[in-house]
Amino acid sequence: MSVKVESSTKQVKPPCSPKEVLPTMYDLPSEDPEEPGLPDQFHLLQAQLCSATFRPPHYPSNRIFFASDLNLYYDPQHPSWYKRPDWFAVLGVSQFYEERELRLSYVTWQEGVRPTVAIEFLSPSTRAEDLGETERNRKPPTKWEVYEQILGIPYYIIFDRLTNELQVFQLAGTHYQKQALTQERIWLPGLQLGLGLWQGEYQERERKWLRWYDRDGNWILTDAERESQRAERLAQRLRQAGIDPDEIELR
Repeated sequence: MSVKVESSTKQVKPPCSPKEVLPTMYDLPSEDPEEPGLPDQFHLLQAQLCSATFRPPHYPSNRIFFASDLNLYYDPQHPSWYKRPDWFAVLGVSQFYEERELRLSYVTWQEGVRPTVAIEFLSPSTRAEDLGETERNRKPPTKWEVYEQILGIPYYIIFDRLTNELQVFQLAGTHYQKQALTQERIWLPGLQLGLGLWQGEYQERERKWLRWYDRDGNWILTDAERESQRAERLAQRLRQAGIDPDEIELR
């Protein structure tokens, strides 16, 4: 007579990954009109210039994501918490969400890659928090704590447009260390780019702007500046050939 033995061991389903069970960017709010520090005209223009000149040499453009004033969700235990950097960039991630969608926000537990650099343009309403001067160990955590302790963003940069003071902090272990600048410039090895203050005209406004530069110390050109230089070189060649480029344009 055979005896059927019931197994007492139940098969345990492996735990799901955060990407499967936590909210996605479609589930989380993408904006908060009542949040302090919403962008003004300078914030928008400065962020545009940061984006237009951000070209890390070791990454193709489709593996770089940058954004300004986009919700950055950072804690899977508290999925509604977010920060909103004035500008940040992520290296080694698709330009689009899941290779196809424009992002509504950046959800770290969905993306799997943290930002490499975050920049804040000081505003009176957010100045204390941007500089890490607000009370810590509270809920939700401060911007400084998120960038430094939770996400571990390698570079945190602060720019005060009223005084033109540029401050650069690099993560050393678990804490940010302020970096020394040379003539309002600094080289960032993790990006293979430099960042500095450039005196010039952008969008018809002359002032000092934050701008990226390459390993040779040259300011990286925007697409419009490249096209202008290309047109000028062509005009010079025409003049050397005895042709007035202005007359060609009038025909």
